[in-house]
Amino acid sequence: QVQLVESGGGLVQAGESLRLSCAASGSIFSVNTMGWYRQAPGKQRDLVATKSSGGNTNYADSVKGRFTISRDNAKNTVYLQMNNLKPEDTAVYSCNLRWSTWEVKNFWGQGTQVTVSS
Repeated sequence: QVQLVESGGGLVQAGESLRLSCAASGSIFSVNTMGWYRQAPGKQRDLVATKSSGGNTNYADSVKGRFTISRDNAKNTVYLQMNNLKPEDTAVYSCNLRWSTWEVKNFWGQGTQVTVSS
């Protein structure tokens, strides 16, 4: 069974920074994509950023230039450095791990709250 454990959320003021971490454990296929999604109250869950084990990255337009995703493949850990945070970044941030072999596997963390005050 795969588990994702997130850490690093909290309450900050606009313009400040936070760093989220997500460590995956269990039986993990080495070729995979890890990433972050967020869901604000009353809204759908949206992509923030993803990074494949091969290094390909993808960012939501709203966070480009402010957020940086990185990962340590040896530790099955993904990070999200969030700079210049804005009130509209307030959401529950969830870590995701997925891969495709003969079937698609998709796993989620429990989520961590990020609140940005103006």
